[in-house]
Amino acid sequence: MSTILVVDDEPRIVQLARDYLEHAGFDVITAPDGPSGLAAARTRNPDLIVLDLGLPRMDGLDVARAVRHDFAVPIIMLTARADETDKLVGLELGADDYITKPFSPKELVARVRAVLRRVGGDLAHADLIRVGDVELDVPRMRVTVGGHRVDLTPTEFQLLATLARQPGRIMTRAQLLDAVHGVAFESYERAIDAHVKNIRRKLEPDPRAPRYVETVFGVGYRFAEPE
Repeated sequence: MSTILVVDDEPRIVQLARDYLEHAGFDVITAPDGPSGLAAARTRNPDLIVLDLGLPRMDGLDVARAVRHDFAVPIIMLTARADETDKLVGLELGADDYITKPFSPKELVARVRAVLRRVGGDLAHADLIRVGDVELDVPRMRVTVGGHRVDLTPTEFQLLATLARQPGRIMTRAQLLDAVHGVAFESYERAIDAHVKNIRRKLEPDPRAPRYVETVFGVGYRFAEPE
């Protein structure tokens, strides 16, 4: 049974999320603010965190930043903020998905299941992907570049694996969204740009002149074919 940590200061939302997630077979723990949510993440070792951005005492973005500093547990953000910048900042901090309030609890369950499938190794095809000096160990979700370990979030790993399986193939943002999320939801294609920015920051010798994940202007992205 997977354990889900729900961090939100609105009791009604917490109860709704708990009811639906427990009915779906998950074990649920909750926290009402940022510091207690961060403490629960560190001590209870959840399989996934549902994290509100508008938390008291410690902003959700700060919680996400602190969690990402320690470990790579998947994060789904809850946000009532309409500003696209907040969503992009959250994704750049390493969040795997986001849901805008008010939301359908059934959609929350679907998103949680989709992210956990990615974490659990629902990455089809080869167990080992090797393109030039980049190697992806799919079952272990490990990436190395020239023998050096690179730590990616589950969503970043899924996105990189999708591109690296077919070097040279141009993939649109919509195709990458479908590969990464696996569930039908609003097309937020700039989320792909945020994840690619993160991958490049971690993977590329010079993120401003990428060697591996290339932009195809007006279309999408591709993984560079080895020379």
